[in-house]
Amino acid sequence: MTPLLTALLLTARPLPAAHAPAATAQAKTCIDLVRADPARAVTTADDWRRKGGGLDAAQCGALALAALERWNEAAVAFEGAALEAAKLRDVRAADYWVQGGNAWLAAGDPAKARKDFDTALAAGTLPPKLAGEVHLDRARASAAAGDAAGARADIDKALALVPQDPFAWYLSAALARRQSDLPRAKTDIAKALALAPEDPQLLLEAGNIAGSGGDVEAARALFQRVVKAAPASDAGKAAAAALAANADSPAPQ
Repeated sequence: MTPLLTALLLTARPLPAAHAPAATAQAKTCIDLVRADPARAVTTADDWRRKGGGLDAAQCGALALAALERWNEAAVAFEGAALEAAKLRDVRAADYWVQGGNAWLAAGDPAKARKDFDTALAAGTLPPKLAGEVHLDRARASAAAGDAAGARADIDKALALVPQDPFAWYLSAALARRQSDLPRAKTDIAKALALAPEDPQLLLEAGNIAGSGGDVEAARALFQRVVKAAPASDAGKAAAAALAANADSPAPQ
């Protein structure tokens, strides 16, 4: 996995539904079951759907498959819910396309992920903030497909829509570092840290950027902060590995 792909995929986040109505008691029960016993939730959702559970049952089943990390099946289930919602002219269709795209990303199929994200954006029903988050998801898919230019285009669109999201600035910084644009990488990671100064993943990227620019001392200090704050996290382990790999490198005079 390339450094850019690692950066763009490491912090994948579920997108909240933009248009979901108040959940019914049966929907809440099914979602609770997804958390407690997803295998049973799959069966429960299937039975509920056969009895006329509609979109709520379809979404619950898809979420249960995702909880079991049966990503291909979850993606297909979300897409099925999206198509059903579109036929009903239910605005939740865009949400289901987004969830399907994220499931395809987890399944390792960025081409299908981008197609779902494109469909969600084309619907024109997502509020600006959620559209910005979808552009970030699409940027992750582009990175996974090796399309750095596409990733940059989507990140820049996201920054215009969600400028207060530190994750957007983090992705932009990671991409800029990968493309050897260190001035932009430094500027964007500084903006990310201004919004989330203690986030281990952001601190790790700040260390990577400092190291790429030859500031070994600053990089070490940032990696040490990550290890101290979150030693068991992926970011903490990466920072510890970076410190170990450069243990014998002298700081510049």
